[in-house]
Amino acid sequence: MVHKFLVCSLMICLFSCNKTHKQYLNYTNGNAFGTTFSVQFIDEKEIDLTESYDSIIAVINTSMSTYQNDSDISKINRGDTIVLVDTHFRNVFNTSKRIYKETEGVFDPTVGVLVNAWDFGPEGKIIALDSLKIDSLLLSVGLDKVELRNNKIVKKYKNTFIDFNALAKGYAVDVFAEFLETKNFENYLVEIGGEIRGKGSNLIKQKPWKIGVEDPNFDQTQSYSKVLSLQNEAMATSGSYRKFKLDEQGNRYAHIIDTKTGYPHKSNLLSVSILAKTCMEADAYATALMSMGLEKSKHFLNNHPELKVYFIYEDEKKELKTLSLNGFPES
Repeated sequence: MVHKFLVCSLMICLFSCNKTHKQYLNYTNGNAFGTTFSVQFIDEKEIDLTESYDSIIAVINTSMSTYQNDSDISKINRGDTIVLVDTHFRNVFNTSKRIYKETEGVFDPTVGVLVNAWDFGPEGKIIALDSLKIDSLLLSVGLDKVELRNNKIVKKYKNTFIDFNALAKGYAVDVFAEFLETKNFENYLVEIGGEIRGKGSNLIKQKPWKIGVEDPNFDQTQSYSKVLSLQNEAMATSGSYRKFKLDEQGNRYAHIIDTKTGYPHKSNLLSVSILAKTCMEADAYATALMSMGLEKSKHFLNNHPELKVYFIYEDEKKELKTLSLNGFPES
């Protein structure tokens, strides 16, 4: 009887251990932060987390949306000195400060006032600003003129305008990803406006998560010449091919403002894609390198081997070229 019981127990165990659990790809998409988002994760059951996603979006907007008049950042930009900023704001502000210092002011969330000032003219034509106007605006530019004290923002100049657009989407991707991890999901892919973070793999297809690097198409079409496997990393891309202006000679300016002079400058860089541990950092550094240009970026990356970078640029003959640095994967 004992032997029969053991054999029976062993058979039940083998049956249970070999039983394959059905996996579900839970997918949600929608609108957020002036763009679109999508979230995919794999679990043994179907789960609807739409309300949680909406809550995350609302909280981040209330903290940092410059398009929302009653957000904390909008109040601060209007001169409110009693706003207590939340953890999200502090996380983004502190990262901005660090990268501002690392890039010697090239990455600067206060430069938006100059970007907006240059955004004049019909059909995307650049109209030169008066130098006195530029000098006046430059007085309020510089993240070194802004401090975080006791959870309050203190500005040296009341006209300083803070805009975290260059890394807020990436940060939101991280918040979504960290939320999924609190739910113990080990295989997910989060995307907001082209900024992406993934973990694990697509168990349904038994393949890694696949993402594409977009071609710099000036006709607004979309195509992808490079497709990567993404695992436990984040990727962000900054490009000049969708939003640019032309001067009277037909020279293209990519809304890149020199924070030292206040003037836009031409760049042969069309896009910068970065792989990093967090999407916020990838987003911020991609913006910074676009502003630096190719040669300065190469020098900067010598001291930042943790950043895997892929450049698309035009050479002196206006031909498209690519460059991968610090181990950015070929495919």
